[in-house]
Amino acid sequence: MIIWIASYPKSGNTWVRSFVTAYYFCENGIFDISKLNLIQDYPNKQFFKETVKKGEIHKHWDSSQKNICNEKKVKFLKTHNSLITAFGNDFTKPKYSLGIIHVIRDPRNIITSLKNHHDFETYEKALTFMQDENKVLEDYPHLKNYAKTNIINSWRINYQSWMSNKNFRRLTIRYEDMIENPQQTFKKLVVFINTLMGFKDKIDPKKLSNSIETTNFKSLQDIENQGKFSENVYSLKDNRKIKFFYQGPKNDWKKNLDESMIKKMNEYYFKDLKFFKYEI
Repeated sequence: MIIWIASYPKSGNTWVRSFVTAYYFCENGIFDISKLNLIQDYPNKQFFKETVKKGEIHKHWDSSQKNICNEKKVKFLKTHNSLITAFGNDFTKPKYSLGIIHVIRDPRNIITSLKNHHDFETYEKALTFMQDENKVLEDYPHLKNYAKTNIINSWRINYQSWMSNKNFRRLTIRYEDMIENPQQTFKKLVVFINTLMGFKDKIDPKKLSNSIETTNFKSLQDIENQGKFSENVYSLKDNRKIKFFYQGPKNDWKKNLDESMIKKMNEYYFKDLKFFKYEI
């Protein structure tokens, strides 16, 4: 069965994925970047037996996840897809999904990361991206296939899709809590995963500390700077490699956004910010 690591883009999914890799797949919890691919990105071409045509990714969700579960192993998968039904096809079903690790981040900080990641010229364009209720991400320009198509919708629809569905066991963690209270937040994550897996093991304090230390933002940024991180994207304007681990904990909407954008986002996302107990 599948344990999903799900989030809207630029919300900390890769960070959580790296931590899980370190704690569960690396010796003594010391992160080995070569093992990051043990937690793969879904959807992607390796999961599909047929060629995925443009606009038809939804036709392949069920059969591919059935094949994964037929392997009789628990598999962690990363996704940015919303938990939706498209043309009668559910993104996933309880019979395929053991549980969900759901990562959320303040949208006022996501916008700066998105602006950098997609090489947007303005924050207005990044905000339009975030508010697009029908947003679909296709990596066709780089991968030359439509297998890595994510229906992400808007930021709001994306997070609500995962949190409103009561048919799955889910743990939602905030990006900000991973920064401010890493021991407590990642300990909670390990307890959740161990419960899903039926593990009776107690948390290994040293392994937990090593996993946190070797996958913090600075450590991941250093790995990228050494050229060992292979998941960067390239600007469609000039084919320039865009920095993946950009600002991290230094990403502060109070400093990055001007007053008009702060006002606009605070008004638009007021109920969401209040729900997640973010400062307004």
